Amino acid sequence: MSHREGLRTDSIYFTLNGSPFRILGGSIHYFRVPRPYWRDRLLKLKACGLNTLTTYVPWNLHEPEKGVYCFSEQLDLEAYIHLAAELGLWVILRPGPYICAELDLGGLPSWLLRDKNMKLRTTYLGFTTAVNSYFDKLIPRVAHLQFKRGGPIIAVQVENEYGSYAKDEQYLMFVKEALLSRGITELLLTCDNREGLKCGGVEGVLQTINLQKLTYGAIQYLADLQPQKPLLVMEYWCGWFDVWGEPHHVFSAQDMTAVLKELLDRGVSINLYMFHGGTSFGFMNGAVDLGSYKSQINSYDYDAPLSESGDYTNKYHLLRNLLRSFQNEELPHLPAVQGKQVYEPVVLSEHISLWESLQCVDRPFSSDDPVNMEDLPVNHNSGQSYGYTLYETTIYRGGALNSRNHVRDRALVFVDKHFSGVLDYRTQEIVLPQSERERILSLLVENCGRVNYGPALDKQRKGLVGDITLNHTPLKKFTMYSLDMTHNFINRLQSLKWKSTNQNPLYPAFFRGSLIVEGQPRDTFIKLPGWRKGVVIVNGQNLGRHWSVGPQDTLYLPGPWLKSGDNQLIVFEEHRAEGKVHFAENPQHGKITDVSRQLFCTLL
Repeated sequence: MSHREGLRTDSIYFTLNGSPFRILGGSIHYFRVPRPYWRDRLLKLKACGLNTLTTYVPWNLHEPEKGVYCFSEQLDLEAYIHLAAELGLWVILRPGPYICAELDLGGLPSWLLRDKNMKLRTTYLGFTTAVNSYFDKLIPRVAHLQFKRGGPIIAVQVENEYGSYAKDEQYLMFVKEALLSRGITELLLTCDNREGLKCGGVEGVLQTINLQKLTYGAIQYLADLQPQKPLLVMEYWCGWFDVWGEPHHVFSAQDMTAVLKELLDRGVSINLYMFHGGTSFGFMNGAVDLGSYKSQINSYDYDAPLSESGDYTNKYHLLRNLLRSFQNEELPHLPAVQGKQVYEPVVLSEHISLWESLQCVDRPFSSDDPVNMEDLPVNHNSGQSYGYTLYETTIYRGGALNSRNHVRDRALVFVDKHFSGVLDYRTQEIVLPQSERERILSLLVENCGRVNYGPALDKQRKGLVGDITLNHTPLKKFTMYSLDMTHNFINRLQSLKWKSTNQNPLYPAFFRGSLIVEGQPRDTFIKLPGWRKGVVIVNGQNLGRHWSVGPQDTLYLPGPWLKSGDNQLIVFEEHRAEGKVHFAENPQHGKITDVSRQLFCTLL
């Protein structure tokens, strides 16, 4: 192979293989898009006039248990990069180890928190040892796909927005050396918002900026910081993420294209975050906590140019028209739109209570004091990462049950299986009915998503993270059940005897029914009017949470996850079931708000 000169930053313009080059990038995360749709989404990215694919690499998904690695099927990163190369796209890889990405714990595996002294994103030995082990597995899978070795990877990002965290001056150098020592030879870069640029850099690494509006002289500040270097907006936020209980965020297509045109006219390279957001399926979502905890929804639509289900939007067409004027060649034809199907409503005719399902759980664990999820002796001693944990103990009186703010994040409280109330960040005390007989107190505690951004990262242990009291006396002698709703749990659940829904269900409960698909399955959206809160599982695939507080009123169900004939739907419901599952052609997002009016986004 002849010598190839990678991406260079010797002047105010990038060069690639010695020729001028402008990065026109778009972010699509392989782990948020069903693998059968990877090609479709990348073709639509290229047809829009973009030349570069960017993606994060989620450590928590690739190493779900300590020492257990997953790089196949939906997580086949090499196949994703090979596909980009086949379609003529360059790749900027963002391997972390921390990635934010609105993922649980910012993409860091929760088993790290089993170390009570853990200091995430620092040179603390417990953290760097784990990073080194992970990079030993990850980097050899991608190093041979670098540009200089004939592959499409033209740049690699060092960590992510560290200037907004900045707890350890040596940390970025550690990550840089961890990449270099394992064979990364392409251009290295960091990314930060304007404020983060002040302390987010590392010697020999190009700094880039994240923004949405051209305020506070951000681009000029970056130019002054790195004279005679090319400018790259690594994350141009063309929308925003959503949290439960608040409106769906949008950003005007006209405002987006106006900012992008100004950037492109100034010769700036860009990467759209997100070009296509996809879905945080299952329990993948993160949370924000900048004074108050807010859990993120499963839809990662992000008001991006391609919708959650891969449809073209007005934003896509305006963007394509803008980028056309910066091309020397005709743009590819637009790929066809995927068909949708509004299936007939499905009656969930069977149910089984949570209490009956406990026989499907791995061996329960007993302890004098409540144990947080991460420290439970489950999953080969990697602890519990996601879902629910049931804590049970015996009480002999009623009175004031106080969480002492030790519930992470939301607990349903039951006395002898009768619902008594909810404990969360806002409600930290409820009153239990009086009785002097022996009763079982149960708390079903849900991890609603670990914070993915900000200084609270080290405080993301879930479940009961300390004592709870009854009439000011700490409760003791707990039995704990890990309910992470894995494939194994769902398979065991199927073998139990389910009851007809004509009998009154004892909540929480699982409900089951069949969707009959005739012909080729197509994408659809699940609606659950009249239901309150829970989880939806189709053919063993956890689609994510449903919650009547919105803004997400539908769950995306990809066609490839269905099959012709009988498809099994299971809905876990905490409070109240309506009995039917409905379907829609398009998503429903409830109330809408302009992201540019949100103070948090403006500050970033």
